[in-house]
Order: sequence, then structure tokens, then C-alpha cells
Amino acid sequence: MPLALCLALGAPAGAETLRAHYALSLMGLSIGSAYASGVVDPQTYRVEISMRTTGLANLINNARGAASASGGLTLAGPSPASYANTTSNSDETRTVRMSLAGNAVRTVDVRPAPWDAEARIPVTESAKRHIVDPVSALIMRVPPGEQLTGPSACNRTISVFDGVTRFDVELAYAGDHVAQIRGYAGPVTVCSARYMPIAGHRPDSSSTRYMANNHDISVWLAPLPDAHVVVPIHIAIGTAAGRLVIDASEFEINQRRADSRR
Repeated sequence: MPLALCLALGAPAGAETLRAHYALSLMGLSIGSAYASGVVDPQTYRVEISMRTTGLANLINNARGAASASGGLTLAGPSPASYANTTSNSDETRTVRMSLAGNAVRTVDVRPAPWDAEARIPVTESAKRHIVDPVSALIMRVPPGEQLTGPSACNRTISVFDGVTRFDVELAYAGDHVAQIRGYAGPVTVCSARYMPIAGHRPDSSSTRYMANNHDISVWLAPLPDAHVVVPIHIAIGTAAGRLVIDASEFEINQRRADSRR
């Protein structure tokens, strides 16, 4: 067994609990909020996220969503076991449930199926392997021995499948920053991001083409030292309607030790 793997498996039974509140804004105007909570330890994770629009955004499309994911943490990163997501707006409610093993989809159930499913690029079985779900994608493992800030925190390509669409997110190091918000004051790593559609999308979609050519996406990553991972604390996306910002107004990380009698 490689030494690095032995060290990872033999890490102290410590866990970090994460609780975060994010404010959503478009062109500086508040449009909603999101909440995230979870437990991450050196071998496993469980994360839950909820989101809702507020204020003026509700006049256009009253949207809500909740998602959860759990699985194991390997040296390569998250290995999800389950993913669930329910989103609703003024027109419909959609639920996605997915089970996974070895970073491959075992089963996926989407209800209702997209009305334009036949017009979308088919997602092949090979495209459902070597992937993570959208929630697990927010937990990014930094290689053992590498610092939790700097290029090692950013430089990666994340392959994501959300039950309908398959896409890659390519992150590249863009600098460092110091964040100071309620619950957290410390270094964060700034990454530029690119969205690359793979399958499950409509080839004639103007929004997909816009995002694929979008060079105005950035994310700040904050470290969780015990699990040796980084997670987003700030996301900014240039859109056709203006700049969308998802910004943590509260971000609390707490160390928790497992019961040594287990």
C-alpha cells in the first residue's frame, strides 16, 4: 500500500463542520439567498444546500431548490454515493435522484424528464464515468503535501453530471486574497473558471454557447485544513443580464473530534 494512502487512511478521526450563508445578487441588487451545511472528515463528507429567490427576482420567477450529497473522500477527491436535488419555479418542480459508485453513475431518476430531451445531445454511458455531482463538486481535494492556498488549490478540471447535463469546470490559479466575514477571517485562493459543455445540452442553446465562451467567471476557495480540501466562499459570473454574485455573508468552520471509544 503506498505511503500516502496509508497516511490518508490513518489520519486522525477529526471532522470539520461547515455552515455558510450566501447572498445572491445581480448587478448589485439582492435576488436571493443560499445556505450550506455539512460535515467533512478525511474519509467522508455529507453536504446539504438550499436556495431561494427573494425580492424583485420573485416577480420574474419564484425559484427554490434543495440538494444534498454524501460519499467518501479519496486522494483524488470526492467519490459520491448519493445525490438528490429538487428545484421548483413558477412553471414546474423537478426532482433528480442519483446513486453512484467509484465516481460512476449507477442509477439516475429525473422527474419529470426535460420536455426537450430528444433535442439534447445524448449523455453516453462513458460520459457518466469519472464524474461528481454538482454538490460534491464544491469539495475540492488538495494533493497531500501541497498547500491549501495558491496554485495547488485551483488548478484542476472538475467533471460534473447533474442527472441531465454533463459538463466540465476548468479552474486556473488567478491570485490570493484575504477574506473577512462573519465566522471566517483568513486567506482564500482566487481561481478563474471556464464552463465546458459535454452532453445533455441543446446544441442550439444560446445560453449554453454564452457560458461556454464566458471568460468572466471567478471563484474564491477557502481551506478546510483537517480534511485538506477547499470550498467556495465567493462566486462571480458574468451573465447577459449582468454580473451574478454568490457571496458568503457567514462562513463558519468548526473542528469536531469523533468519539474515541468507537
